[in-house]
Amino acid sequence: MSGPATPEHWDVVVVGAGPAGSATALGALAEDPDLRVLLLDRSEFPRDKSCGDGIAPHVLDALAPVGAADVVDGWSPLRDLELAHGDVSVSGPMRREVHVVPRRVLDARLVERAVAAGAVLRTHRATSLTRTGTPVVSGGDADGVSADVVVGADGAHSFVRTALLGKRREPRAIAIRGYAPTTPEIAGRQVIRYGSRRQPSYAWAFDRGDGLANVGYGELLPGERTGGAPSRRLLLDQLEELVPGAARTGGDWRGHHLPLSTWRWDQPDGQVLLVGDAAGLVNPMTGEGIYYAVATGIAAGRTAARAVRAGRPADAGAEHRRVVRALLGTHLRHTWAASRLARSPRIVDAGIRAAGRDRHAFDALVELGLGDGRIDARLARGLVLSLASRPRPDHDPHTPRWLT
Repeated sequence: MSGPATPEHWDVVVVGAGPAGSATALGALAEDPDLRVLLLDRSEFPRDKSCGDGIAPHVLDALAPVGAADVVDGWSPLRDLELAHGDVSVSGPMRREVHVVPRRVLDARLVERAVAAGAVLRTHRATSLTRTGTPVVSGGDADGVSADVVVGADGAHSFVRTALLGKRREPRAIAIRGYAPTTPEIAGRQVIRYGSRRQPSYAWAFDRGDGLANVGYGELLPGERTGGAPSRRLLLDQLEELVPGAARTGGDWRGHHLPLSTWRWDQPDGQVLLVGDAAGLVNPMTGEGIYYAVATGIAAGRTAARAVRAGRPADAGAEHRRVVRALLGTHLRHTWAASRLARSPRIVDAGIRAAGRDRHAFDALVELGLGDGRIDARLARGLVLSLASRPRPDHDPHTPRWLT
């Protein structure tokens, strides 16, 4: 009688082929084009995903060195941003343009770039990870695959993360996304309007540039002892209240849970790495996660390739932890602090007023929400000043003073 089959072996196996997984493959193959990289995903591409679809310029900065910054080609850039909470609002141009690209398009393009670079893509629902000795990923009736390094890029409900870290309590948000016809009020803009429920809670409307806008609403979930999640109806009602007409004219609704980043990020030693949503890397202020996914994916791919090439795959975890903490550690602490402050409606209002008063504060808030920003001394002073002062009655609250 023969024994169990030996798993097919790869240098790197990436579980999940969304932006984090595809970026991991691109990073690994940019570091070593001869590496054997397997991408596993339960879905065929193109496929949809619940997301705001916003692509910050930092994403393209990260993708450029691995030859994939063209994934936004054909989609119109945006510069104008509106931030509002009730009657307090500011609207103005961002320093750098952003894009709004449906995930059905973005993810398929990133997968194509990864496959063109040399990765192998397989449609397979992986459900388990064996970490004794060489890691083995398996699922269903299919034979498992082993790898020198496994990267978990399998999203918010990552089984790789559970296998590595166990089940953990973490702050989470819930959001619903749809597409609605672009109105003149939204055309050429990104609109973010904070609500009155548990903060951070806000509705958004991002013009795609093709006649449709990505619209949605999300809020922080209550703790386990304080009640259940809001209903779909409530989420849509909040969207309609904050962006009139969006829920009424929109469709293609998808809901999604988001694991939000905290002040600290963990990555155990060993041959299994975590990236993107699977690593709990989602901006706790805005729910933005594509930049984190792409940046940590590329970093993990490069780290995995170097560890495999050196014949020391067990060193990959410690090196990935060091690289990501250097890349995002300070930013994560600042966004965590900002998200705690933003639970106060007074501070939300103060931040918006500060952004209207000072171009630097406007830019700093954009960076905190979309990329790699910090709460610096000038932004902090602006918040304190806004908390201590009243709005000038002779100034249009919608127009930044730095534009007048």
